[in-house]
Amino acid sequence: MFFAAKRAGVERVVHVSITNPSIDSPLSYFRGKALVESALVQTGLPYSIIRPTWLFGGQRDVLLNNIAWILRRVPVFAMPGTGRYPVQPVHVEDLARICVQAAQSRDDLVLDAAGPERMAFAELVALVQAAIGSRGPVIPLPPAMMAAAARVLGLLVGDVVLTSDEITGLMNGLLVSHAPPRGQIRFSHWLRQYAATIGGTYANELQRHFAVRP
Repeated sequence: MFFAAKRAGVERVVHVSITNPSIDSPLSYFRGKALVESALVQTGLPYSIIRPTWLFGGQRDVLLNNIAWILRRVPVFAMPGTGRYPVQPVHVEDLARICVQAAQSRDDLVLDAAGPERMAFAELVALVQAAIGSRGPVIPLPPAMMAAAARVLGLLVGDVVLTSDEITGLMNGLLVSHAPPRGQIRFSHWLRQYAATIGGTYANELQRHFAVRP
């Protein structure tokens, strides 16, 4: 696609990737993102590569929405490991702004898109739990048991809830940036504003992307 864009005369590509991609990563998702970035660079097209952390907000929020959905409906919330690993959510509007600004650059850019708040995953879950009024226990599970629990829930909702690679990436702290944050919207502020509606319905990613529409 990148080479087709070059043949078509596209002047610049703004590509949305992921934080901490690596061609040497044992995780296929992060390795694949690095390979796509490399393919873009090889075209010789001017580029801006934007690497978001964990997206939240907007109509297509999946992971955060479904955490709230589980907290609302399941008596026990299972968390991978201790939950002490860091996350750094970034709002979709911040990501859009960063992409638009990067499109105007004349230089090749590789930028992280991360929000202003960095916290442990357990802290994020506690914030969501308090915001929606959930009081169920949060229990830590080893990664293998967490993946099994996610598969069981996936069968019930007809979706892929959480993969083993996603669990490993989360626990390895790959959803954070090591650069100064470019996002401005604070997750904690946004959460208070949308606490009444977040997790009201389950966001089925498979249906969004692969459902046959009339």
